[in-house]
Amino acid sequence: MEDNGVFKSSEMKTHVKAPWEDEMESGDFVSYAPGYEAGKYFNLFEKYTFTCAAPKGTSYKGEEPFSMTYYFYNPLKHGADSSKKYPLLTFFHGATNSLNGELCINYCGGELFASPEYQEKMGGAFILIPIANEYRAGGDKIEGGWHEDYYPVPVHALFEKVYAEYGKNLSKKLIFGNSSGGHFVWTLAKRYPDFFDALIPVGGSDLPNEEEFCALEKHGMHFLVLHGKRDELCPFDEVIKPFEERLARTRNCMCFFPEFVRNSDGGVASINFGFEMGQHCLINPMQENLMFASGEPMWQALPRGVTGWIFDNFAEK
Repeated sequence: MEDNGVFKSSEMKTHVKAPWEDEMESGDFVSYAPGYEAGKYFNLFEKYTFTCAAPKGTSYKGEEPFSMTYYFYNPLKHGADSSKKYPLLTFFHGATNSLNGELCINYCGGELFASPEYQEKMGGAFILIPIANEYRAGGDKIEGGWHEDYYPVPVHALFEKVYAEYGKNLSKKLIFGNSSGGHFVWTLAKRYPDFFDALIPVGGSDLPNEEEFCALEKHGMHFLVLHGKRDELCPFDEVIKPFEERLARTRNCMCFFPEFVRNSDGGVASINFGFEMGQHCLINPMQENLMFASGEPMWQALPRGVTGWIFDNFAEK
């Protein structure tokens, strides 16, 4: 295995067959890695520590300062026009991702959005990547992930800090979440229905009830919901299907529910960490801008990918 815990392609091809392989069409193939190089744009991000009062009534007991690491990409330091405003893209990572250090910049789906290519296609954007205080609590147990301790005070306070520092150049607030981060962004949106402008959950759960959907629609929230129909860890039929009708009639809502999650080479995505999760990790093709290496879109509804959706809805024209 590689140091980052991902099976090398040569090893993965001889590993246990994925549970969905027999459902693939004749001539299709399994793809074992996304088409990008992780870490290529890490140097464009700055690392900070955010400290605030601990949230009362939670496991932090409100007695000690709360500290949280975050990574930040500032387009103004990379040639963006300082007289304009740009959206703030915030990416919340999945469970255990923070244990991989700066690789979390990639695992959360945010790295390539700092690339010159994506920045040009979006019309520029700030990028914020908060890191949960995860730690190993013995055996396979991981504690400290995204949960109720974060949203009453720390995460909201971090947004306020960023806007206090860069407000004259910041416009809309877009929140992305992968896996448990996808669950978390639904929770954030429901708790602060008039604070965020766009919600992009990837492989997440905890969708709103009718009253909460109405509150988000009233505010004018934009939704881009991504979930694979063969998601191995967050089953589509359990967490998405009951809400399909509501999502279909939700204003400003687009849903990408592929039959198979694919990498940019066109193959069906497989990731094996001792269990199959390739169809859960739709975050990889999302970070590939939902575009195949050929230049064809993975989803015809977004012919210019996620960056085109951001430009059309949130760029200062």
